[in-house]
Amino acid sequence: MSMTSSVGRDERTVAVENAGHRWAYTFVSFALLIDVAYRGVFRHEAAWDLLALVFVGGTVITIHQIRQKVWARGHTRGAVLTGLLGAVIAVIVAVAAMVWVRAVNGG
Repeated sequence: MSMTSSVGRDERTVAVENAGHRWAYTFVSFALLIDVAYRGVFRHEAAWDLLALVFVGGTVITIHQIRQKVWARGHTRGAVLTGLLGAVIAVIVAVAAMVWVRAVNGG
């Protein structure tokens, strides 16, 4: 047996690959969210296309998990609570940004 032969894909390999994909997706999603916030606050640009990428990515993952029957009841509750919390934080940040911009511009 040579040292260059590859190891077969076992359950651990698949789990490690999936964990890597999860970390990569999380990083890219948060990087896009930070970019959207930066563009909105500092460059006064609407970056809805980037925000749509984050939303569509999450929707694709959710649909895939539902079809593969790995979506549990706790996931639904967690997703709804996360969405509500995100909406509340977004409103707070938007109001704070508006107040800050008015204070800076003297209006």
